[in-house]
Amino acid sequence: MKFINKYLRNIKAYKVASHKIWDVSQEERKKILKLDWNEATIPPSPRVKKALEELVKDEHIYNLYPSAHNPKLLELLSDYTRAPEENIQYFASSDTLHEYLVRMYVGVGDPILILGPTYDNFRLTCESQGGVVQYFNYSANFELDKEGFRNKIDLASPSLIYICNPNNPTGNLLEEDYLKGLLIDYPDTIIVIDEAYYEFSGFSMSEYVKEIGNLFVTRTFSKAFALANFRAGYLISHSENIRQISKIRNPKNFNTFTQVAVIAALEDVNYMKSYVEEVNNTKIFFANELDGLPMVKQVYPGFGNYILINFKDVETKESVFNNLCKQNIFVRNLSHSKLLASTLRITVGTKEQMIRVLDVIKSF
Repeated sequence: MKFINKYLRNIKAYKVASHKIWDVSQEERKKILKLDWNEATIPPSPRVKKALEELVKDEHIYNLYPSAHNPKLLELLSDYTRAPEENIQYFASSDTLHEYLVRMYVGVGDPILILGPTYDNFRLTCESQGGVVQYFNYSANFELDKEGFRNKIDLASPSLIYICNPNNPTGNLLEEDYLKGLLIDYPDTIIVIDEAYYEFSGFSMSEYVKEIGNLFVTRTFSKAFALANFRAGYLISHSENIRQISKIRNPKNFNTFTQVAVIAALEDVNYMKSYVEEVNNTKIFFANELDGLPMVKQVYPGFGNYILINFKDVETKESVFNNLCKQNIFVRNLSHSKLLASTLRITVGTKEQMIRVLDVIKSF
């Protein structure tokens, strides 16, 4: 224990969900419906598989480090985000990007403010660096006291604020005027807007990165683009921020297979948009079917690719969770916040997949 970084000695680990899908045969894997990590529930664009099949034939790439700078990838990202290339940098997952951001801007003892309950891994990243994490939570009904949040910022004087927008797992989406007001009124505070679910909400703050220097927008290819296994994410921020963080970024970590997969996916954006449309439509159907069930207290559809369900009590939540597991349907049993004690978060996939989930819940 004495050899461990003192900030890690008593740190609370990020709780991962079931990963049983990797413990079974390929045939058994087909029977599992994995709805616990908000991954896409379908494969990526067929162009991805085709591009990788061609790449794997190139016997000269395996012994080499990947390209440290991929102009085509940056060009496609710029086209997709409508942000200049100087305002973009790609990373080996948004989690890795968050680690670089914390290394760059968080010092030992720095106060960090997180709008929660939210994605818990960012808390872990900050605490491992010696940051002191404070929370301002949504209400019991998952509504935000906007003035109260500002008061908390004034009181805490954080060096960095983390806002997941849409928020995971509550689905809240904070509007443009409010976020812009925070950015302008607290210019000395880094504000990280995690837009992991941007494609499902259609809302972004990225248009302000050229003029607002404390804005850091992070995104991922793990959700709408169905590339979770490739670990790809990117940052949109002021050009000076991109220049500075690129000094400590290890470009070798974004491997060739990931580069090729991301390029292929960006060359077929319409495939992604079609999937997003299906998920958003299915989410409405799924929420309506759940609403009114005796065991369900409230349903929060939100703006991501998931639904938060608040059950009438913890015992009912646990029973539903266990029953779904028995049917090879894995959903997220939330426990890192008291506000989430009676909730399950369920990733929304295709309508056919969600009918399977409904059949199990209704039978219970």
